[in-house]
Amino acid sequence: MSVNSLFVLCVLLFLDNATLAAFTTPLLLAYAPHFEPWQVGVFGAAAAGAGSTVQLVLIRWLLSTDWPWIRRFAPGRDKVEQALKGSPSATFLAIFIARATPIPDGPIKLVAAAGRYPLPRYFIAVLLGGIPYFALLAWLGHEFPVPPWVLLALVVLIALVFLFERWRKRGRSQAGA
Repeated sequence: MSVNSLFVLCVLLFLDNATLAAFTTPLLLAYAPHFEPWQVGVFGAAAAGAGSTVQLVLIRWLLSTDWPWIRRFAPGRDKVEQALKGSPSATFLAIFIARATPIPDGPIKLVAAAGRYPLPRYFIAVLLGGIPYFALLAWLGHEFPVPPWVLLALVVLIALVFLFERWRKRGRSQAGA
């Protein structure tokens, strides 16, 4: 099995989306020259959607624990459940749009987890939103191959932004203590 196989890309997308979901764009751009955009759109979105659904299950589990540091991030479950029941199509659309665009979907995922949004509906929303977005990125990477050093720089930039955000939040929490 080649490192450049569609199966390997799908496994990497699944693992990325089941964990931090930070490296999807570099993965898509790196693998894009090897496949047709529709293949990456369909199979990549399915793998990433499955990983994202696993991440949603993990977030649900974390929110159900009694750890004090989790309660800081968790929205009020009763309010979230009422809002989700009041407009399930709006929630589906929000999940769909977040996946179909480069908009970070963390806050929407947190609300979906806290409100116990149905997993099959969540998967369908991220799958349908992911297909055009993944296909577009794959087409861009296919037509305009990105040099490996640019992809590496993108990964380093993502890691630096992540570290900066952690440092900034830590400073803010220490200032409030």
